[in-house]
Amino acid sequence: MPRHAAISGTGLIGASIGLGLVRDGWTVQGWDPLPTVLDAALELGAIATQAASFDELVASGADLVILAGPPAAVVEQVATLETGALVIDVAGVKRAVITAARPRRFVGTHPMAGREVTGPKGASPSLFRGAAWVVVEDGAAAADLDAVEGILRGLGAEPVRMTASEHDAAVAMISHLPQVLAAALANEAADRTRALDLAAGSFRDLTRVAASDPTLWVDLLDKNAAEVNAAIADLQDRLSIVAEALNTGSTEAIREFLGRGQAVRRSLAPPVVAIRVALADEPGELARVGRAFGASSVDVRDLQLRHAPHGGGGVLTVSVHPGEAEALRTALEDEGLLVVE
Repeated sequence: MPRHAAISGTGLIGASIGLGLVRDGWTVQGWDPLPTVLDAALELGAIATQAASFDELVASGADLVILAGPPAAVVEQVATLETGALVIDVAGVKRAVITAARPRRFVGTHPMAGREVTGPKGASPSLFRGAAWVVVEDGAAAADLDAVEGILRGLGAEPVRMTASEHDAAVAMISHLPQVLAAALANEAADRTRALDLAAGSFRDLTRVAASDPTLWVDLLDKNAAEVNAAIADLQDRLSIVAEALNTGSTEAIREFLGRGQAVRRSLAPPVVAIRVALADEPGELARVGRAFGASSVDVRDLQLRHAPHGGGGVLTVSVHPGEAEALRTALEDEGLLVVE
């Protein structure tokens, strides 16, 4: 059975999909309004051929058409698109896309994976490995839903069926609101005298997504404005509870608030033990850590490197299963590394 995919939008997500499809045996053609982005995707191997226009791409006879541009562009495309191929999109909002969709065979989707960088140079065929990938049920035929889920599993993702409304409310809380909060924290700290001089790991973790491309986020927030505003209002109500507790000296209310947050966060990942390693500002430090990993044969669950603000090395935090902590600690010390208690 021939498998020919056509991808409109060959940036980070589109190129990553292309790489994954190529690895899975598909023939992939691409188009992007930016020639440099399209050329980079071709050079990377995410697509085999280039289309001269969106219309030429759609008319290529593909079995699968993937709309991987910004939400506004996707809404415009699905409103006029005419093809007998199976069509999916990957936009971060779904109700606006589903409402505009015209193709007979359309399935809205959204991969819950990405990076702070943009463009095909940051693409990887492994980007979606183990990631949830929303498949929107609204208006889609059962056979098409099954076909799309099979394709997504081939990319290493875990399909999750939802309605468009459920999706937009959920991503407003776990994706769109964090983006707004990260930018707010970064801006607020920048306006506080010398605050950024003290910024360390926790602040960097909380503001990581503020490094994302603002242009993309303006589009996403605009298309999901009602849900984002509702999420902001809910958060303001929750923060007001903390403010009231602080005003009245209700330490028990504060403890309960922080304790529930701790429990929720811990439920998102299996139990781990964090081991902190002090790294000197000299060549070969990470190589020594790598040798310790090999010698201890531990299953590393997470890595975080906190650089010293003004150079001079930093602290690497390695998370492993509780039963493996001692083996890793011993291997690190055998390499002459300082394990920080």
